[in-house]
Amino acid sequence: MTWILDHWLVLFFFALYGALLVHHARMGKRRTRGLADYVVGGRSIGGITVGLSFFATYSSTNSFVGFAGQAYSYGLPWLLIAPFAVVFTVVAWTFIAPRMREFTASLNSVTIPDFIGFRFGSNPARVFAAFIVLFASFLYMTAVFKGLGNLLEAFLGIPYTTAIIIVFFIAVAYTVVGGLHSVIRTDAILAVVMFLAAVILFSGTVRAAGGLGSFFAVRSDPAGAALFSWNAAMPFGMLLGIIVAGTFKLVVEPRQLSRFFALEDQRAVRRGTWVSTAAFLVVYSLLVPIGIYARNLFPTGVTDTDTIIPSLLAGGVVFPPLASAFLLVALMAAAMTSLDSVLLVMASTCQRDIIGLWRRRHVTETTAVRHTRLYVALFALVTALIALNPPGGIVSLTAFSGSLYAVCFFPAIAFGLHWSRGNGSAVLTSFVVGLTILVSLTLWPLGFPIHPMFPAIAMSTITYFVISLYVRPHEAPEVQRLFAPEAATVD
Repeated sequence: MTWILDHWLVLFFFALYGALLVHHARMGKRRTRGLADYVVGGRSIGGITVGLSFFATYSSTNSFVGFAGQAYSYGLPWLLIAPFAVVFTVVAWTFIAPRMREFTASLNSVTIPDFIGFRFGSNPARVFAAFIVLFASFLYMTAVFKGLGNLLEAFLGIPYTTAIIIVFFIAVAYTVVGGLHSVIRTDAILAVVMFLAAVILFSGTVRAAGGLGSFFAVRSDPAGAALFSWNAAMPFGMLLGIIVAGTFKLVVEPRQLSRFFALEDQRAVRRGTWVSTAAFLVVYSLLVPIGIYARNLFPTGVTDTDTIIPSLLAGGVVFPPLASAFLLVALMAAAMTSLDSVLLVMASTCQRDIIGLWRRRHVTETTAVRHTRLYVALFALVTALIALNPPGGIVSLTAFSGSLYAVCFFPAIAFGLHWSRGNGSAVLTSFVVGLTILVSLTLWPLGFPIHPMFPAIAMSTITYFVISLYVRPHEAPEVQRLFAPEAATVD
């Protein structure tokens, strides 16, 4: 009873959040009649809603806990992550969204692997892409689970293991029932909540640190002076790779691209572009500097920057109880917007692109949806078990998963949408080359002056391009039709 009285504000906000989830889950269930409804919202959702969801599904604890606290050790260069997020958002909505919406609707595609399989006429490329999605998604979801576990442990005073169990049950119950209809509409509302949370988090931290000018006070402290150099924590080339890997996912990550599948028409693309870009610009400009301001509150002794934000929220010193309770629930809701999206991507990929091809027999829409829901629960359970002893910090896990997507999917998606050449051989070879270089340089014992993602994505792209020039392209009638208006200028 004492614990309930101490945390009644948090429980109140949780009740409001829970009511929102229940409402949208029931609505989503009513609108789900088949796999396309469950996974891509029936391709009938407006641009403003999808734009907000695109922002919200990316901005989980990786952003509000990992990115916001990382400047504590990475310093001033880490602030570049905000403009990179904005630039890659514009790239995704301008160059990927219009064609992706057109292609996936015409090819009846609901996942990135089946888009690759249909576009290039290759089941091996489709299955390989599916396994990449599953592996990279486990890394990303582990980071989200870790961030949520840290938050609940620090603020509610519960064991980390208990926090992970709570996260598991909420994520599964909500995602299993409603599918993308409920997920994407909840995301849109929570995007507004995240904006308010970013404003409160930034203003409260700045006030506690001594005002806006305290940012430069860190530079006058011997312990913080080094943070204002380009090589603050590591060679700048390596840090730039981490920043690019963490934000380039906006262009190639399946959970982000799945939002484009759901757009109702091309006019919705234009609306979504403006909404999503503005959200990233404002929120990330507020979040990313927080770690440097926190140097004035925790001058030394912080070894895990993932604990910075939870420490600011706990104890009632920096934020009053009402603000702390709101921020905790807002950050947890932010994480759920990513978890539910990744779980849907993983489950639909497993059902459609691995199990479905392996069994080679038709299943009804009802059976496909039921199996997909089972995979949601299974993958959440596996991730929760991994998160009990995570293999790395939030930023490192996020960056590596982003690197995997970038080196493997960028050539297939960018060229596949805008160049009529290319086939399964080009895609598979680019996968192998990119992965080999990325893993080899990551494990290279002597170190490397730049982030391994840069040479890996360069070589995978060159490999795809060269093979596509000399190998006969996939010439399915539907693919040819999609390229017909621009064939004269592309080939």
